[in-house]
Formats: sequence, structure tokens, C-alpha cells
Amino acid sequence: MHDKQVRRRRAVLALLVAVSLILLTAYFGETPNSPLHNVQRGVVEVLSPVEQGASKVLAPVRSVAGWFSSTFHAKTQVKQLQQQVARLTNEYAQAKGALLQNRQLSAELHLDTSLDLSSYHPVSADVFQRDPTLWYQTINVDKGSDDGVSQHDPVVGDGALVGEVTEVSATVSVVTLITDHTLSVTARVLDANGDTGELVPAVGNPDALVLQYLQPPNPGQVQNGPQQGQLVVTAGFKSGPLESYFPAN
Repeated sequence: MHDKQVRRRRAVLALLVAVSLILLTAYFGETPNSPLHNVQRGVVEVLSPVEQGASKVLAPVRSVAGWFSSTFHAKTQVKQLQQQVARLTNEYAQAKGALLQNRQLSAELHLDTSLDLSSYHPVSADVFQRDPTLWYQTINVDKGSDDGVSQHDPVVGDGALVGEVTEVSATVSVVTLITDHTLSVTARVLDANGDTGELVPAVGNPDALVLQYLQPPNPGQVQNGPQQGQLVVTAGFKSGPLESYFPAN
């Protein structure tokens, strides 16, 4: 029984192969107007609409697949760009900090050479704390007596007087700012008269300074007094061993 089924299958397969060979031989041997060619064209005409319809049906599927692929690629690029922006932002912050520090050191060097501060032995310091109250205007800096800082040393920054060292420890100093009500500075106006007075914080407005006790003009002398926009500098002095806490200018 089994052998009969095997022989029958082999016979059917051989018959199909023989028919295929006959059809191929007839197809290639016939003219374009032969019946087989006409059958082929008919089959193509019948199946062509089906193929076009299938293509239209599958087009959205291909579009969705392309959209997912493009979206994934775009997300990858966005993540890479975000990492690049973070790295460049960090590098910019470091470069900006180095530039500011360089400008500060250059300004301090200019102060040393232009104001003859070599005898004062300038010490660079950074502020790390400020008095939280409004009653006292003080800051703490990270330099002390171990670095050569002494009480009553003047403190300058950005080319101007900032305040005076009022307390000193080994590694920390307290600086009283010139805007504090307990501190006053003898100052003069850079004008033809050289008006001199005492520079103190304005009452009720510690962010402003007032130049008071200006010297009155001599009898018969015309004096206009300080004008808006004129510079005010410290009027320090040095006479032998005696010298003011604050250097001149």
C-alpha cells in the first residue's frame, strides 16, 4: 500500500515536470500572438489591479515603519546633541571663570605698579561669607595672619577701595566695607580745588556714600565745590614713619 502511494506521487511529479517542460518549450517557440502569450497577458491584466491594490494597502505600513525609523534616529541625534551642548557649556563656564580670574589678577598687578603698593605686600583673597544682617557691612575672606594679613590693612578690588581688615585669625580675616556705618575714610575730589572731606555711608542708604566736612573756601575765594561726575579718591598720607591706613588714590 505504501509503495503504491510513493509510486503514484513520483508519477504525478514526473508528469508535472514533463508538462512544464512542454509548456516552456512551446512558449519560447511560439510567436508573440500565440495562445500561451495571450494567456500570460490575460493573467497579468487580471493580477495587475490586485498588485496595485496591495501596494496601496501596504503603503501606510511602509510609511509607519519609515516614521518609526526616522523618529528613533532623530531621538538618538537629539541625545548626542544634548550631551555635546552640556560639554560645551561646561567648557565655556571654565573658560569664563579663568578669564575673570586673569582679569582680576591683571588689575591687581596694575594696582601694584601704578599706585606703588609694593610696600604694602598685597595678598589676593577670595570672599566666602558675608554678614547676613543689614546692621553691619562685613565680609569674610580666606586669608589671615599666616598669609601676612594684619589688622587695619586696606582692602582693594577692581581698582578701588573696598574696606579695611578689622579682625584677623590665622587663616581668615573679617573685612569691614566702606559702606559700614562704623567706617569712615578721608577722601578728596579730583578737581582743581582738591576738596577734601570725610567719606561716610549715607544715612538710610548704605549703598551710597557722602563726602562731608568739606573745607570751606578762604575769605574772598570763589569756590564752586565738587561737581557731579568728578572722581573721589582716598586722601592718604605718608610722612616718615607715620602713614594713613589707606594709601592715597
